[in-house]
Amino acid sequence: MATRWNGPRRAVRLGGLPFAAAALTATVALYMALVAFGNVTDFGTNREFVRHVLAMDTTFKDDDLMWRAVTDRTLQDIAYVAIILWEALAAAVLVTGAVLWARGLTGWGTGYRRARQVSTLGLVMVLLLFGAGFIGIGGEWFAMWQSQKWNGLQAAERNFVVAGFVLVLIHLPSAQWTSPGG
Repeated sequence: MATRWNGPRRAVRLGGLPFAAAALTATVALYMALVAFGNVTDFGTNREFVRHVLAMDTTFKDDDLMWRAVTDRTLQDIAYVAIILWEALAAAVLVTGAVLWARGLTGWGTGYRRARQVSTLGLVMVLLLFGAGFIGIGGEWFAMWQSQKWNGLQAAERNFVVAGFVLVLIHLPSAQWTSPGG
């Protein structure tokens, strides 16, 4: 693990699990922030996606499933705004986690314990959004998998796997987590 001095008593620890955790947490934070920003600044595009998924208007329209459809535009928009708020909150938590990792790496923080806790919270939020929200509810309950045009399962699965990988990485057992400062 490389160490680069940054000031009289502070060292930046490059390489190793804490550095990887910091970089990957920051990457997921950036991604979630850009997703939330894009949904706010281009509100209509993904609103249409959410509306079509909830309305189930491009599925096979099986009578046994269509009772699940949500066609009220107000309810659809409430769901979409809730998704955006969740994305923004997850991004904020992950940015906080990335800052805590950076503080731990530079020796300005009290270690990595809090960074792991905060990052875990943010990553679980991402997992819930893409796993429970998009894969479970959107994909199965609203039969998004049946739609050729409004099917976001591949993107949701990709995001779920990335967040899950980072979560596993930050919980790998290693003596590096206790250095510096626990």
